[in-house]
Amino acid sequence: MKSKMTALVYGGPGNIEAKEVPVPQINKPTDALIRMTRTTICGTDLGIIKGKVPDVKPGTTLGHEGVGIVEEVGAAVRNFRKGDHVLISCITSDGTCEYCKKGCYAHCEDGGWILGHLINGTQAEYVRIPHADNSLHHIPANVDEEALVMLSDILPTGYEIGVLNGQVKPGDTIAIVGSGPIGMSALLTAQFYSPARIFMIDLDANRLATAKTFGATDIINSANEDPVQKIMAETKDGVDVAIEAVGLPATFDICQRIVRPTGHVAVVGVHGHSVDLQLEKLWIQNITLTTGLVSTNTTPMLMKNVLSGKLQPKKLITHHFTLGDILQAYKVFGNASQEKAIKVIINAEVTSPLLAAGAKKKEELPV
Repeated sequence: MKSKMTALVYGGPGNIEAKEVPVPQINKPTDALIRMTRTTICGTDLGIIKGKVPDVKPGTTLGHEGVGIVEEVGAAVRNFRKGDHVLISCITSDGTCEYCKKGCYAHCEDGGWILGHLINGTQAEYVRIPHADNSLHHIPANVDEEALVMLSDILPTGYEIGVLNGQVKPGDTIAIVGSGPIGMSALLTAQFYSPARIFMIDLDANRLATAKTFGATDIINSANEDPVQKIMAETKDGVDVAIEAVGLPATFDICQRIVRPTGHVAVVGVHGHSVDLQLEKLWIQNITLTTGLVSTNTTPMLMKNVLSGKLQPKKLITHHFTLGDILQAYKVFGNASQEKAIKVIINAEVTSPLLAAGAKKKEELPV
């Protein structure tokens, strides 16, 4: 196996670079080395570049999603072997700590969200996965792996932190603020519970139109009309569940203003700044407010629904790139409205001749 590989490396706020770095090695007996085949870019990656996640150190390979082939396993790995086709969970789980035993893998004492955050991630030709037995999932033969990339993060996040935390029930009226990949994932999985009405709120007309085809009953373009006035005019006294899927003070404010008494506000977005919590109005409303980091304990169930065809996350994919063109992929994903992008897929097995020759590309992005 070669000693160098192409990776997307974070260089500090506003700075990413595609360059050659050493191929990771097995460090512990519970590790696995994965040869990446497909990966993608998450809104959280954009948040890192904007300085929202200061724990990420310059020099870190970004990315926490993808599928690949097991290249090597540590001596203690029992469930996987070389050649296995696997889905990588965005959450690393040792399976033995107090939090893992409660099913809260997000707060694993030796894991959690570490890929592309505290350790090198998946936007590369190879990635080291700690606690492989609990952090990988087998992929059946002859399955479209592009659809399964959506199971690494966005589908379980939208479902667990949006739909389950929001306690969506049959007959509910719900609003999802933000029709990006996470909002769309909440939209798709909320329909497991047959809500009567689903409002999608966004500034992007293309994404709103797409949300309509995915099952939204009502769309509100907040560039053209006030979503709070619209919802309060069209409901008795607000929505049963408001899912915040952007991570901005303004979108949180919409949610707290449209939720009805006894309702739920489920915050999914990554917030880099404080918000104005109007507790003086909410305290008497019997509101439940939840936040969360995905645990991915629903991934096996979601995979069954994808494999059966009942859940079709491949519809979220709008663009394809190679690893050698990953800087262009970041530009497209970062300008989603102009590019009409929702989710991009990056073929990690193909790099450009420039990168293969050992050169590097650097991009300065606005913070």
